[in-house]
Amino acid sequence: MPDAAPTTRRRAWLRGLLAGPLALLAALLTMMAGALWLPEGAAGLDHLVLPVLVFPLLWAGWFLYACLDPRLPRGYAVVGGAALLQLGLILAHVLAAKAGGA
Repeated sequence: MPDAAPTTRRRAWLRGLLAGPLALLAALLTMMAGALWLPEGAAGLDHLVLPVLVFPLLWAGWFLYACLDPRLPRGYAVVGGAALLQLGLILAHVLAAKAGGA
């Protein structure tokens, strides 16, 4: 029985890490990349305003997914994969802008 407690405690910490800072990071990256993949709209501001307004929903969605997914490795893969995908999109845009402006 003593071996079960550290494993449970470790899983709780790992789930807390996934649901807390990593879910926040995934939501922030999705918000930042949203300006790149959303259409501009008639006034040219929709792609800037909409991600900021939807950010709390993104964060809540990633948080709830991380808390409710029964398989912790899959949760890390989904949240981490989405964050890396958005980060790659942001980096590609920054590097393309830097290459075009130089």
